[in-house]
Amino acid sequence: MRGAGGRTAYRELRLSRVDILGRMPSPHDVLAPAVSAAIAAAFGEDYRGADPVLRPSQFADLQANAALPLAKRLGMPPRQVAERIVAELDVTGVCDRVEISGPGFVNLTLSNEWIAGAVEGMARDGRLGVPLQVQQVIPIDYSAPNVAKEMHVGHLRTTVVGDALARTLEHLGHRVIRQNHIGDWGTPFGMLVEHFLEVGEGSQEARLAETDPNAFYAAAREKFDQSAEFAERARARVVALQAGDPETLHWWETLLAASKRYFNRIYSTLGVTLTDADLAGESTYNAELAGICAELEARGLAVVSDGALCVFLDEFTGREGKPVPLIIRKSDGGYGYATTDLATIRYRVSQLGADRVLYVVGAPQALHFQMVWATARLAGWLPDDVEVVHVQIGNVLGPDKKILRTREGVALKLMALLEEGIAKARDYVDAARPDLPEQARAEIARQVGIGAIKYADLSVAHDSAYVFDLDRMLSLTGDTGPYMQYAAARVRSIFRSAGVDPGAGPAGSAGADSGAEVGADSGGVPRSVVITEPAERALALHLVAFGSVVAQVGDALEPHRLCGYLYELAALFSSFYESCPVLKAEGSVRKSRLALAALTLGVLEQGLALLGVETPQEM
Repeated sequence: MRGAGGRTAYRELRLSRVDILGRMPSPHDVLAPAVSAAIAAAFGEDYRGADPVLRPSQFADLQANAALPLAKRLGMPPRQVAERIVAELDVTGVCDRVEISGPGFVNLTLSNEWIAGAVEGMARDGRLGVPLQVQQVIPIDYSAPNVAKEMHVGHLRTTVVGDALARTLEHLGHRVIRQNHIGDWGTPFGMLVEHFLEVGEGSQEARLAETDPNAFYAAAREKFDQSAEFAERARARVVALQAGDPETLHWWETLLAASKRYFNRIYSTLGVTLTDADLAGESTYNAELAGICAELEARGLAVVSDGALCVFLDEFTGREGKPVPLIIRKSDGGYGYATTDLATIRYRVSQLGADRVLYVVGAPQALHFQMVWATARLAGWLPDDVEVVHVQIGNVLGPDKKILRTREGVALKLMALLEEGIAKARDYVDAARPDLPEQARAEIARQVGIGAIKYADLSVAHDSAYVFDLDRMLSLTGDTGPYMQYAAARVRSIFRSAGVDPGAGPAGSAGADSGAEVGADSGGVPRSVVITEPAERALALHLVAFGSVVAQVGDALEPHRLCGYLYELAALFSSFYESCPVLKAEGSVRKSRLALAALTLGVLEQGLALLGVETPQEM
């Protein structure tokens, strides 16, 4: 397995990759170009860049399955193809065993020395092996509550998933622009402003706009439905608002400010990164809507149908084969979501300079977005080189497998859900750790309760529904947030017992000398790793995949992949801890196992931070 052509090409790839990233690549990142180079060396330049089809294997660390698809193209038996690939394959210093099995699978077993070196390289890297990708400008549209309305459980997933993606993409080096597209414009605001003026600023009823938005909205709606005189005033107020009447705009802004304070209480409790600076509501684009319609009509893309201005696209048809209209101006002259969304995508491309735009919005909006984006591309507002993605969000279900609601049949308030999670977590913490001060127990309960809710949401594919079950979410066993938090706290307890600071070694703190081994006597963790036991090997091998997993989350926009990786990491560390004594070990073995434990802690805490889940110092 030392063919000259494959060896030279692979070594150039390997060296350039290490130099560019400044860190040790993952096993997949090392072996994929090696196998690809061997394929090109074996079968010619036409096969350069061929997919090595690397997959996990029960017989080795990785398995290259490229021989099977290549065999059809080459007209050769798959096993013969595999033999020629292996003849050109240079994995010197990386693998200690390469075997062909079955019809032509190439099994690749990494050497313990390479794995140990990869762990040590990861320990020296302050980014724990996470690559910096070529920067893109990525606006992310998420959360999107309505002004003067309560945030309900339906807002949980778009807020949590969107925030995890924003954190992850930023960590990968992208310029993320958070866009909280709140509902802050339209006909309901005439009704809301009139009600606000009628009850009086500063009154208990007016304060409901901040403390109980649903009650405030319901009271306004009741007046609108029962009083023709109030309804007439409300409609006139809408006209004044849309015309830019200063007094009406002032009271609209007063309502908006009350809702901002309410939103921020939710965001602070939930621990997400949205701020007032990220608000980009419907009102932002109000002045653009008439121009949007005029331009589409002038280009012949929009036509009047039954009094409404519509875009008809051939690829979107109904049951009878008739085109489905995208209504951009209603027959009464008003504008809808389609018009605002067209203005939004145009702004995000032309003004924000977007390379990739993410909409973290409920799955039922899929058709709407497809029609909006198709129209925007026809209009030239959405170039072909700008990727736009609907990150579809599934529902949160109750025990009856229906959308989670209160006993009265209304959507469950998000704040009530969060408060219940914290309260249940406090019961567990009080029972388990009565020795801790009250303030410490309260803080741990907040971290655990909110972490449980967020992790349960993120651990499920974002387009799938899941059943909301707080008791299960708060369990310390299974794939739960508290289990992950406990795993990190458990590792920390090892270092407290050892009298060693885990942050001074593999986590990459500024205090550690990057060129020398740090011993326990100096208060830090050594970086030198020696792998002799199967549990050590399994843990180390999983650790060095962290960077690739984070990159995959950013590419595929699937936070549940990171949850799955972290859960497996916690399980592997538990097996390692049971079979490989850390504190009772001596000499280089003790130092090596402390290094593995410290790196595990660093990866757990970094991974959970990318998900927006806090890690208590102790539990």
